[in-house]
Amino acid sequence: MDAFGDDTPVYVISVAAQLSGLHPQTLRTYDRLGLVSPGRTQGRGRRYSMRDIVLLREIQRLSQEEGVNLSGIKHILGLQRENARLNDELQRARETLQDLANELESTRAVAARLAQQRRRGESGDAPGGDLVPIRATGVVVWHERGRDR
Repeated sequence: MDAFGDDTPVYVISVAAQLSGLHPQTLRTYDRLGLVSPGRTQGRGRRYSMRDIVLLREIQRLSQEEGVNLSGIKHILGLQRENARLNDELQRARETLQDLANELESTRAVAARLAQQRRRGESGDAPGGDLVPIRATGVVVWHERGRDR
């Protein structure tokens, strides 16, 4: 893992202010308002990451170019964080769905092989009763022949 990635808090406030084009007091204000949350040293000094600096530039753009007040910017940033969280959750759900689809396909293949063996009489140790497939919403459900559905 990169020890100095985008989230690593390495820039002191004066450097972060210079890189973002803002005054250090503005950075302190944004921190107090919760618009940006820099890392802290043991002595409580602020340390900004590259991600923080990109965020500061976006705050400045929204304020100066779009005319959004700080309360509006805080709301926009909150919505963006929520959107990112939901996208992550959606991606995990898609991966789970794919895993389940793969498992279902594997189960269907095993069931088909067992049914084929049973029809050929190769499976003498199967439980009593003939198994027949019932198709319901694309899923094959097996039950004993002659039993009520």
